[in-house]
Amino acid sequence: MKIIVTGGAGFIASHIVDAYLKAGHKVVVIDDLSYGFRRNLNPQAKFYKADIGDRKSMDKIFRTERPDVVNHHAARASVIESVRDPAATINTNLMGTLNLLLAFGKYGPASAKASAGKGGKFIFASTGGAIYGSPQKLPAGENTPQNLLSPYALSKALGEELIRFYAAQFKFPYLLLRYANVYGPRQNPKGEAGVVAIFSGLIKHNRRPVVFGDGSKTRDYVHVDDVMRANVLGLGRGKNECINIGLGREISDEKVFRTVAGALGFKKEAIYARFRTGEVRRISLDARRARRVLGWKPKIKFEEGIRRTVNF
Repeated sequence: MKIIVTGGAGFIASHIVDAYLKAGHKVVVIDDLSYGFRRNLNPQAKFYKADIGDRKSMDKIFRTERPDVVNHHAARASVIESVRDPAATINTNLMGTLNLLLAFGKYGPASAKASAGKGGKFIFASTGGAIYGSPQKLPAGENTPQNLLSPYALSKALGEELIRFYAAQFKFPYLLLRYANVYGPRQNPKGEAGVVAIFSGLIKHNRRPVVFGDGSKTRDYVHVDDVMRANVLGLGRGKNECINIGLGREISDEKVFRTVAGALGFKKEAIYARFRTGEVRRISLDARRARRVLGWKPKIKFEEGIRRTVNF
C-alpha cells in the first residue's frame, strides 16, 4: 500500500513511518518541520515539506501520490500552548484535518485499488489523555463522556467528528486512536509537552525539573513502540472504530520524576510550581477494546520504558 503519514518527521509518526517501511509499504511523509526534525526522516520515505493547513498544497500532493491510507499525526499537541494561543491550535488541528479529508476523498479510496478492498483508510492520532478530562471513574473507556478542558482537547474532539462526517460522505473507513501520554526515543526535551523527555533533558544537564502542582497529578503513559504497533495493526483491523491506546495505569508526576531521576542517578529534588490551567488532574485509559479489535496490548512497562528512553 501507499501510505501518507502527516507529521512524519515528528516524535511518534517517525516511528510509524519506520514500521510501515519495514512492513514493505510505500510511505510519503508530509511535515512542515515546525515541530519535527529532518534527522527523524527515514530516507526511504518520499518527503514533502508542506503545511497541512494549505489546501492547495494538500490537493496537489494527494493528486500526485494517490494514497491508499492516510495516517494523520501532524498537530499542535501542547495543551498549554493551546490555552495561550487557541486560534493557532484550532486552525492547524481542525482545518488541517479538513484539508486532508477533502483531498483523500478526491484522490484516495476512489482509486481502483482501494475500491477493491486493499486500502482506503484514514487513521487519526487523537487523545485519550485530554478528551475525557478528569473522569470520576478510571480507567476511562471509549464511552466515557467527554470533558474538554483545553482548546487542544476541543480540536481533537472536533477532528474526530470531521472524520466521521467525511468518511461517511466519501465512503472510506476510519480508525481513531486515542493515545495516553506517549513517551520514548526522539521525543523533544525542549518542548512544552512530553514530561518524560523534558525531565530527562533537564536532569542530564544537572538541572532540577519543574513539577506543576504538588506531584499528585496523574497520567497514563504508553511507550512509543507500543503506539507504533497499534498503528501497524490498524492498517488491517478496526473499521470505523474509536480505540484507546494506553497502559491502563495512573502514574503520578512525582512517580515520573522519581523514576527518571533514579534511572539517571539524580539526587536533587524537583521544583514545585502552580498547577496550570487546562491540564487534566487524573486520567488512565481502559484499552480492552484495543485488545479485542486490534489484537493489541501494551508490552512495555513504565519502568522499562523509562530505562530505554533515558539511555537513548
